[in-house]
Amino acid sequence: MSAGGSGERGPGWRGLGVLAVTVGLAVAVGLAVVGIQHSNSFDLSSSKVEAMTSAAASVPATAGGTPASAVGPAGAAGRWQPAVGMSWQWQLTGTLDLTVEADVFDLDAFTTTAEDVALLHGRGRHAICYVNVGAAEDFRPDHGRFPDRLLGKPLDGWPGERWLDIRAWEELRPIFAARFTMCRDKGFDAVEPDNVDGYANDSGFPLTGSDQLAFNRRVAELAHEHGLAAGLKNDVEQAADLVAAMDFAVNEECARYRECDQLRVFVQAGKPVFHVEYDLPVTAFCPVTRPLRFASLHKHLDLDAWRQTCP
Repeated sequence: MSAGGSGERGPGWRGLGVLAVTVGLAVAVGLAVVGIQHSNSFDLSSSKVEAMTSAAASVPATAGGTPASAVGPAGAAGRWQPAVGMSWQWQLTGTLDLTVEADVFDLDAFTTTAEDVALLHGRGRHAICYVNVGAAEDFRPDHGRFPDRLLGKPLDGWPGERWLDIRAWEELRPIFAARFTMCRDKGFDAVEPDNVDGYANDSGFPLTGSDQLAFNRRVAELAHEHGLAAGLKNDVEQAADLVAAMDFAVNEECARYRECDQLRVFVQAGKPVFHVEYDLPVTAFCPVTRPLRFASLHKHLDLDAWRQTCP
């Protein structure tokens, strides 16, 4: 945890549409026959299996049998794409309150259950899965999977957390893949990868901006492989470089640090910015973020259920 469109087609397309449907049906039948004849010749390498299972799971069913993607717009490859203007709730501690009036809930990967997510989907809500990817937390059940040599300095103010050497992607990828699989299997629509700005902190490793960009893009790609949207957490200095790879942004205290303008690129790309302030009152930050069309909240630092929205 850290503090800190296409135009409408004209009438001329209708005749072509009928022809395209006719041809398409014929091609589909032919391909189906070929597929049956060659069903035993699939390449079942681990990478192909992972790709197929990820795609199949990109629209997980809720308890009522409704695909998660059916309660919101779909982005690339069928995954959910959050929209600018959606409201949100962010809760990582305390008794979970799913009655909050919000379009999107950002919840902990490990403590949130599949039943919780299904309940949200049943109410037409979406769920973001909080996953720490830039630091190892010693209270997580999979903490032992992180090699000691990849553990850096502690995060200031967050006991039990140590920065990770994000350059070791081949060693970290399986750990994150397992976590994203957990998120997907619980029915989450997206992930919020935390602590993706180690290069700008005293991590204990000589991380560069290029290291961080490469890592953040890989994390987003991995989320997408699992059918999940991916958000950029803080790292405002690299927002312009990462907006194409990400589906939304989550930001802490950009008004306090006068950094909100750097996140305009997300809204301009049709991707929402989910934003919180801890110390500033709504009267101070809402006049800043409302014109930017951010979804802004005043929250406690421990991110319990309490929230205050802009008036």
